[in-house]
Amino acid sequence: MSLDNKKAIVTGASRGLGKAIALRLAKAGADVACVSRSVESVAATVAEIAALGRKAKALAVDVTDGVAVDAAVDQVAKEFGSIDILVNNAGVTKDGLLMRMSEADWDAVLNTNLKGAFHWTKPVSRVMAKQRSGKIINISSIIGLIGNAGQANYAASKAGLIGFSKSVAREFASRGITCNVVCPGFIDTDMTKVLSEEIKKKLLERIPLQRLGQPEDVAGVVEFLCSPAASYITGQVLTVDGGMVI
Repeated sequence: MSLDNKKAIVTGASRGLGKAIALRLAKAGADVACVSRSVESVAATVAEIAALGRKAKALAVDVTDGVAVDAAVDQVAKEFGSIDILVNNAGVTKDGLLMRMSEADWDAVLNTNLKGAFHWTKPVSRVMAKQRSGKIINISSIIGLIGNAGQANYAASKAGLIGFSKSVAREFASRGITCNVVCPGFIDTDMTKVLSEEIKKKLLERIPLQRLGQPEDVAGVVEFLCSPAASYITGQVLTVDGGMVI
């Protein structure tokens, strides 16, 4: 499971799943470029990685801006010398019933969650193809598998990530690049902390393991998929949901 001296990019690394993933990769030995909308928001993640003795870099990039992403990838490739791992984790929600959903809310979610992954994967895949090696992990959601009322935009973006990932896996397999998907269920993050106790109780009734997941549960699966132990796994979708969608 060692990632000694591997070079990683993690988007949405300021908190929650992204922060847990960035720290887990660093603990396994990787240097990590941490992406967020501002340097300040990701500063804590970078400081914790540096405290582990690994190189960390803060990148303020809007994932919906393809030009800015291209520049960031060039910068990381030059400073780190390679890019071995890409974790597309950045995501947003703008929930609402479909009949009331604005086009702006639809576009905002699709542009960040799906197009953002396209923006990062395209230039990073060029670097990885030259190396003839690389690991791409896209963070989807069980909502992309089962849908959810009031989240048509989010479900579409996360389902789209699955199809996107399978295509990437087929396209780049001959270059030694793998691409897999992790679909978290309900994880104990800022997004779920706002749920009422009643809603949480109903959720737990649908989860066989009868608890919310922790960010580390997801980070551990990502670490595995980035490691040599997963070298023969590509194009797969792993759910980390306590059995919710069995």
